[in-house]
Amino acid sequence: MLPNDFQPERYEELLNEKVAMVIPHFEAMDAPEPQIFPSPTHSFRMRAEFRVWHDGEDLNFVMFESGRPREPIKITAFPFGSKKMQAVLEPLRALLQGNAILRTKLFQVELLTTLSGECLVTLIYHRQLDDAWVQEATRVEKTLKIKVVGRSRGQKLVASDDWVTEILVVEGRSLTYKQPEQAFIQPNGVVNQEMLGWACAHAQNSNKDLLELYCGIGNFTIPLSKHYRRVLATEVSKVATRAAQETLVLNEVDNVAFARLAAEEVTQAMNGEREFRRLKSLDPRLSDYDLATVFVDPPRAGLDDGTARLCQKFNQILYVSCNPLTLIDNLKSLSVTHRIQALAFFDQFPYTHHLECGVSLIRRGAHESTN
Repeated sequence: MLPNDFQPERYEELLNEKVAMVIPHFEAMDAPEPQIFPSPTHSFRMRAEFRVWHDGEDLNFVMFESGRPREPIKITAFPFGSKKMQAVLEPLRALLQGNAILRTKLFQVELLTTLSGECLVTLIYHRQLDDAWVQEATRVEKTLKIKVVGRSRGQKLVASDDWVTEILVVEGRSLTYKQPEQAFIQPNGVVNQEMLGWACAHAQNSNKDLLELYCGIGNFTIPLSKHYRRVLATEVSKVATRAAQETLVLNEVDNVAFARLAAEEVTQAMNGEREFRRLKSLDPRLSDYDLATVFVDPPRAGLDDGTARLCQKFNQILYVSCNPLTLIDNLKSLSVTHRIQALAFFDQFPYTHHLECGVSLIRRGAHESTN
């Protein structure tokens, strides 16, 4: 997102254009009328990254247009960013510019903020960092009331913490999340709450169990756990899995088990094709789960063929996608066994062509009851 992309006066028009581009594909599959969840027109982005541009004694945060890597666009204001991000951005730049230890060979700045008002800044360098860097980073933390992490090749230094705490309100409940540096975090906090609420509204089979693939830090896991007897959630990232387990404790959730497996490995385990040591300590055992619903939030590439076939074995598929094109491609096979019961569009990325989608699919001929 570049400064020229900010067009709040055109927000509704731009959103309608995005929806119009994809809705015919869903109508062709007999999808019902979609729910549309708009974004705030400004201050919606919880995370962002900027290149650092050095020009003599000046230091600026910049972005580049695609295909123009030598023409930096100076960021003097970032209305897309959260209120906390906007409040921190210029004071941070000024502190970095005036500090030789922090600015030397600084290459990139990444910011992670929360609706609850916290901010974590990652400073990325083309040099090794030392204790002097930690001392200066600690001063910045105290001055701006933020957290600072330093990274260079093969090195990570933490001034205080490398995570922030987020609080999201879903179905009237306040949920607490531990969000670590460099784990995937939903970029739009307000729309994320809408996504979680939508998923919970379409959760089924509270007397049965849920399988969740690509669970990340437990973004959907925590609110969905209320709607099922038990949840088996899987994720390949060690950092995300640790954060998800700690988030369980923060929210006093006791019916979720995590397994560090890729989606393809889950398919192999479910089909009995391969045994995994990482499942040996699973309690209850995989065979003891009564899994009726699968929830997936895959990367942009969508579901691989094996995972799609695994999903077809469930009575209900809850599918959240950041790429309508790969979702539509997956639905061509999923719709053979399931029908689209509910459709939603979430504008996670205002002023871009990206559109987040959610579908609830029910097995054709299956008993269709909702909580």
